[in-house]
Amino acid sequence: MGFIDTLLLWDTHLFLIINGFHNAFFDKFMFIFSDKLVWIPFYLAVIFEILNSKKKESVWLILALVLCVVLSDQISSSLIKDTVQRLRPSQDESLLNITHIVNGYKGGKFGFVSSHAANTFGFALLSSLIFRNRLYTFIVFSWAVLSAYSRIYLGVHYPGDVLGGMMVGGAVALICFGILKRYKTLFINNFSVSFANVFTISSLVMLMSILSIAIYSLII
Repeated sequence: MGFIDTLLLWDTHLFLIINGFHNAFFDKFMFIFSDKLVWIPFYLAVIFEILNSKKKESVWLILALVLCVVLSDQISSSLIKDTVQRLRPSQDESLLNITHIVNGYKGGKFGFVSSHAANTFGFALLSSLIFRNRLYTFIVFSWAVLSAYSRIYLGVHYPGDVLGGMMVGGAVALICFGILKRYKTLFINNFSVSFANVFTISSLVMLMSILSIAIYSLII
């Protein structure tokens, strides 16, 4: 057995272990948590923070965040997935009887790399480099990790898919931040800041969203 085959085998074993731990509450929680639309209020809160702090200059930071997410998504979904063509565990017939699937959701055909992981980690890293706020950084990376974990829990990604997505998102975020630093050095240095309101708005919206998902999962 070659090195790649061994890695894939261990990746499958780890997936089955993680995916095997589930219950009714987390089925609901992870399914909702994994929905990209749920986090629109959080994204809007971050944009509001930037607009409120930097006014006209905020366009560069917002464009950088949008570019980071778009590039992370396209590189992972349109480029790498179609090139590698690794089946999702939910699409692999040999794993169908032992993979925990929630609400019949199986995702697309190919899973490497995870665009969810790429998008969330790209956004988390770039926004944390911009805000330079420890509490925000802890919260946004916790969100990104849980988002990545939810994809394994739902049976649509292997751990290797998620790790690959993290690397793609992280690399794109660093490139975007490097461009900002290169062309807007004084702007970025001055921006890192005075973001005392990061907890009161962005982080608060994030925590309220997670709490709402948890309450909904308990009562429905």
